[in-house]
Amino acid sequence: MTREPLDPNAVSDAMTDLPAWALADDGKSISRAFRFRDFGEAFGFMARVALAAEKMDHHPDWANVYNRVDVRLNTHDAGGLTELDLKLARKMDRIAGQS
Repeated sequence: MTREPLDPNAVSDAMTDLPAWALADDGKSISRAFRFRDFGEAFGFMARVALAAEKMDHHPDWANVYNRVDVRLNTHDAGGLTELDLKLARKMDRIAGQS
């Protein structure tokens, strides 16, 4: 998958399919806070995402406190958002829906 930064119009279009995600003011990353019933569910989500992210060779910036997982996605070596970030965001949304 390409690691070229997306143009602002492509990012804007993609965000309509990711309503729970917020675009950073500079347009170079997206973020979302996931909430779960407890720590076990949050940790299980992170474990499933970690396996998927490793297969994609794309890793989120994230933090976990009890039932909350805060995520920020961007592609560091591209200097902004790429299709890889959008793919991982969609995958995270699907995994969270299974929790």
